[in-house]
Amino acid sequence: MPSPKHLTRTLFEQWETVEALVRATREMPAFSEEQVLAAIRQAQPALDDVQVRDALRRLLASGVLEVQSRSESFVVNAHVLEFVRGLTHEHELGLSSVIQARIEAIRGATEALTAGIEAGDTGQQTQAINRLSTLFRDIARQLEQDRHAIAELAEQAKSADTRAPIAKRYKSVLDAYDQYVEPMNEMMDSGPSGIFYHHLAAAEDALDLGYNRLVTKGALYSHLNRLRHVGYQAKELRRLGRITAQQCADILLPLREEARQHNNLSSAISRLLGQVRKKGLNRTFRKRQGHSWLPVWRVNQSRSVSVGDEVKTIMAEARKFEPSEREFPDEVDAAPITIAEWIDEDQLRRQLSDALPVSNLLEWLKHHYPSLPDQVLLRLYHDLAREDLWEVELEAQPTTSALSQVSVHYWPYRLTQPMSKIRE
Repeated sequence: MPSPKHLTRTLFEQWETVEALVRATREMPAFSEEQVLAAIRQAQPALDDVQVRDALRRLLASGVLEVQSRSESFVVNAHVLEFVRGLTHEHELGLSSVIQARIEAIRGATEALTAGIEAGDTGQQTQAINRLSTLFRDIARQLEQDRHAIAELAEQAKSADTRAPIAKRYKSVLDAYDQYVEPMNEMMDSGPSGIFYHHLAAAEDALDLGYNRLVTKGALYSHLNRLRHVGYQAKELRRLGRITAQQCADILLPLREEARQHNNLSSAISRLLGQVRKKGLNRTFRKRQGHSWLPVWRVNQSRSVSVGDEVKTIMAEARKFEPSEREFPDEVDAAPITIAEWIDEDQLRRQLSDALPVSNLLEWLKHHYPSLPDQVLLRLYHDLAREDLWEVELEAQPTTSALSQVSVHYWPYRLTQPMSKIRE
């Protein structure tokens, strides 16, 4: 196993060569001896043949390069490959399912933390807090790597050969949008289908609950500080997820919606902007032109503003608009109800007095006078309830009565003999 100190020193001494080899791993997973020697000569042109071979031996001895099993080809150490890609933003686009699996793992760690808080188990709380911290850190790192990978895809598509069909140049961009951006947008949806914000909000609530309870009961400062730090990580991850999803959509959506015409100038500019993003302005232009100043140019372009044909059509229709007249029916006054035409009220009052007590006035009227219309029956019900010939009590529970045309939901009146007659 290579020594970490030896490997790190070799990276420092042979950084240009290692960076070139890592960039070449996008197209070829393994290298022959001639290809590695050519990369060393290109990165360090001042070395002679003996020094170039000595550099190759140091790369192999330190573990930066490894001999592929069952062949004589060389491969870059997996740890070195990931480390250099992280520093140079040369990542491959990850899978949205990996982020989804880690988000699902947040839910399990949150449940373990909640159970540890309820049981007062400090060991379980510590284990769950460490698990949440690791998941937050891994998700944040992958989101940052995927953002740079999507930017790299867009730059490659823009700087591709303009003679190639647009569908071929933009194929990787369209695949990235369908396989990564859209699933990520679904996960980060604030609605019921999104799991990103829901699981993070549940984790924040559990961390806040644990912090408040430990503050109330008393706990070690280091434990409280760990809870608070992981809570900050959760809040920062929610912000980072929202920003990353928006930036990825802003980068890929214009390329997905329209395949704009590229010329040689826009292709060169896109390639140059990609190098500026990775290396900075000064390093990019100093290497290309041998000068420390930046090039300056200006293109005069005339601009004009005009009204679209759709707006003209709408305005023409608005100018020729003529409102159509509609006739509405006249209001008809309902004829007043004359109860005397339907029933003898004096006889009704005598009959009701003889039947006292009555538990439900409306049901009594419905039973004894079923032929009356609903409006007459309801009018009698309200008039009789206001009479002084009996005591009226409102029941505590509502009920529903079905009349001939309608159903009435109400609190029924109970009628009893007046107190004066009871004393007599």
